[in-house]
Amino acid sequence: MNAPLAPSRDTPLVNATRFRQAHEADWERLEQIVTRVEKRSIRSLSDEDLLALPALYRTTLSSLSVARDTSLDRALITYLERLCTRAYFQIYGVQTPAWRQLTGFFARGWPSAVRSLWRETLFCVVLTFGAALVAYLLIRADPSWFYSIIPEGLAQGRDPTASVDTLRATLYDNKEKDWLGVFATFLFTHNSQTAIFAFALGFAFAVPTVLLILYNGLMLGAFYAIFAAKGLGPNLTGWLMIHGTTEIFAICIAGAAGIRIGMAIAFPGRESRMDSAVQAGRTAATAMAGTVIMLAVAGLLEGVGRQTVTNDATRMLIGSAVLIGWLVYFYALPAMRSARGD
Repeated sequence: MNAPLAPSRDTPLVNATRFRQAHEADWERLEQIVTRVEKRSIRSLSDEDLLALPALYRTTLSSLSVARDTSLDRALITYLERLCTRAYFQIYGVQTPAWRQLTGFFARGWPSAVRSLWRETLFCVVLTFGAALVAYLLIRADPSWFYSIIPEGLAQGRDPTASVDTLRATLYDNKEKDWLGVFATFLFTHNSQTAIFAFALGFAFAVPTVLLILYNGLMLGAFYAIFAAKGLGPNLTGWLMIHGTTEIFAICIAGAAGIRIGMAIAFPGRESRMDSAVQAGRTAATAMAGTVIMLAVAGLLEGVGRQTVTNDATRMLIGSAVLIGWLVYFYALPAMRSARGD
């Protein structure tokens, strides 16, 4: 702890006896609570003491600040320093078991963070499918637009010149399963990279994040356009839905997290730019941590859709059920807990 500061000419004098009489009851109660926790555990506290602990800590910390600024006796300052240190470690230093932290993350932390980003997430969803619609209309009017949107390494012949049989084979034909696996892996890797960069580049006032979400939507619409032109739109929808509902949702959440950080930096309000970014970063990082799990789930679903489920209706049904599950988990359940006051 720092040594007491010498009083300045502008620092009002504080009577040590009156100061102690005014605050000693709070110090003594804080010491009793902290001692009880140290000897037993936090569970030994009553609800009243548990609620009072943070307030008493702040009050005692304020007393310490006054005692230092007004150069009260050294013994009192030392006592308050030690008491504040003990209280700090009991409030902030108690280690929660890893399994409880993990449970808390899935039960409250992650869904609450995603729910708080609902505006940014909705924006990313609208941007994705709006861009997909634009790409679809452009390519249906002029197929050459496809080559301006999709890189050659991703297309690999699945372009406007491909025949119906070739395109259909990428969705069903056993002979093409090896290629389909490569294509799916390439697409999954691309989407994972998009999610990571959409979050990581949010600090640049969210501009790169918005561009990445926009381009991802253009790619989605471009592929749909060439399949739909050959009458395979519903077939591609089934193949995409079984894993795409999770994958695209994860990308939109990652984009929302990046946008939250970018907006906090661009428009910090009354807070400093750094404080605003740090506060937004906590929520965004929690939401982003969960998208890694979503992308892993999407990879498993893609494997199921590629190797086991080949019926279009079944693929759509699974994809719809998974999407509803995510929506309930992220929005309905937290809203119910909030309404109950949990």
